[in-house]
Amino acid sequence: MSPRHNRPRGGETPDERPGSGYDRYGLEQTEEYLGEDWKVRHVAGASAAGKRYRCPGCDQEIPSGTPHLVAWPEYGGVDDRRHWHKACWNAKDRRTSKVQRSRNAPRY
Repeated sequence: MSPRHNRPRGGETPDERPGSGYDRYGLEQTEEYLGEDWKVRHVAGASAAGKRYRCPGCDQEIPSGTPHLVAWPEYGGVDDRRHWHKACWNAKDRRTSKVQRSRNAPRY
């Protein structure tokens, strides 16, 4: 029996694969949202022990330790990052937030 080869066929590197969309290490992906490119990174949730985030898609809290994703505009800074439930990010173009906030409630 011949040994198993874990190399891609055709000699291409992971960076050259068509349609991969991920960066070199497979951590970030670029997607279009609101007419601009956004960086999207999946987060396991285990590293953010004790932290809670509010999903802008459903306005619900993301509990500590829950896998989710972080999205930010490609040319944005640290303050522009938003933590989303994966399902909310996937449905972001199909729905809008119907939550009625008071005037002094935080947006995220």
